[in-house]
Amino acid sequence: MHISSFFLELRSAYQAELDDLTFDSEGRNVLRKRLTEKREELGFLLQLMDLHPEMVAVVLHQAFKFTVPTVMDHFLTRNEEELLAWGKLQHALKIEAWAQPIVAQILQEPMGEWFLSVAAALEYMHSKPLSADNRPAVSKDDADKDGHNDNLSRSEGSDDHREATAEDGDEADALAREEAGNDWLAAQGFDRKD
Repeated sequence: MHISSFFLELRSAYQAELDDLTFDSEGRNVLRKRLTEKREELGFLLQLMDLHPEMVAVVLHQAFKFTVPTVMDHFLTRNEEELLAWGKLQHALKIEAWAQPIVAQILQEPMGEWFLSVAAALEYMHSKPLSADNRPAVSKDDADKDGHNDNLSRSEGSDDHREATAEDGDEADALAREEAGNDWLAAQGFDRKD
C-alpha cells in the first residue's frame, strides 16, 4: 500500500498528538481522561480543524470500524487536493454509537466533511503499522548529496540514509508542532514561549 506524502505527514503528527495525550508527568496512562476533556472542548477545537486536523482528529480516536479496507487503502494514496468526499468514504466504515453526536456536530461545519474524511484516514493509518513501502522514497539526488551512490541504494547504507531522513522529518514535524502550539497559546492570550 502506498501512502501519499500528505497523509504520511499527518500520520506522524497525529501519532505525536496521541502520544502527548497518553501519559502524564508521572508516567500514568491518562489517554481516556484527556480524550474525554478534548471531546468536551470540541466547539473550540473545531476552529483548528482545517489548519491542524491532527490536533482535532484525536476526538474521534477509536470512533471508526473499517468495513471496506480497500477503499481506505485507495484513499490514502491521494494528495490533499484530490481527497474523496465524505459521502464516498462513509460506506467503507461504521461510526461507533458514542461518536455519532460528535460526527453530527462536525458535519455542521463548512469544512466538516473534509475533516471527517481526514480523521477517518488518520484513524485507519493509526490501526496499521507503517511498512517500508509506506515510507517516503529517497531520491537519487538526496542519496548523492549524502555520499551514497546508486550501488548503495539496496545496501545497508541506504537504510541508514532512510532512517536519518525519517529522523530529520520527525524533528521538522516536532518543530512545526511546537510552533503551532506556540501560535495557539499566543492566540489564547499567553506569552509566546520562543
